[in-house]
Amino acid sequence: MPTKAPADSKQLQKKAAVVDDIKTRLEGADAAVLTEYRGLTVAEIADLRASLRKASTDYKIFKNTLARRAAGDAGLEDLLTNLEGPVAIAFVRKDGGDAVTAAKALRDFAKTNPNLVVKGGLLGPRVLTEKDVEALADVPPRDVLLARLAGGFQAPMTKAAGLFQAFTRNMAYGVKALIDQRVAGGEAMPAAEPEPEAAPAPEPEAAPEPEATETEAPAAEESETPAAEATETEE
Repeated sequence: MPTKAPADSKQLQKKAAVVDDIKTRLEGADAAVLTEYRGLTVAEIADLRASLRKASTDYKIFKNTLARRAAGDAGLEDLLTNLEGPVAIAFVRKDGGDAVTAAKALRDFAKTNPNLVVKGGLLGPRVLTEKDVEALADVPPRDVLLARLAGGFQAPMTKAAGLFQAFTRNMAYGVKALIDQRVAGGEAMPAAEPEPEAAPAPEPEAAPEPEATETEAPAAEESETPAAEATETEE
């Protein structure tokens, strides 16, 4: 009996180390996908691990009791319902891992190997359902998204101009539809404001008339003063 105590202690320490390893992986992974591998052969599991390495993903098999304890210690109680039966977790590493590529690899493998069952997982702090993992697998890979984004920046300006024209045209159609809807509902259209009368054009200025030049009377006329007027002033 005394000999069993050290063995039990070592076993407990080993289990505690596994629980700590699972907890650390769950907390440090970019994503994690929970699977059930019941019925898969050793060779099939090796093939699955090889396909997941391309996404920097580690596929680890654990006892469900230890995985449940680790999830509880990590505060991930929502995962407990999926940690039933033979459990294997795909951990997507943060250093170069791609959750989309990993989800695609698991989905494609499950198509030809129905014994692999995807049960849910994590994406950062968010808990994923089985349908969420399927939706993640349908997302284009990161390099494809970057290529599409770069192609959009390299689009010719004529394409951009066409987009602006389409936006303006659609906006005009929307405004017209709104006006038609209001008129059909009995709302009167606002009366058009009268256009301001145009100011009369200024008349052209008349050219200045030439100034009259004074002419000196002939000397003979100035000397002709009536004799009667001369005598009246002298008196």
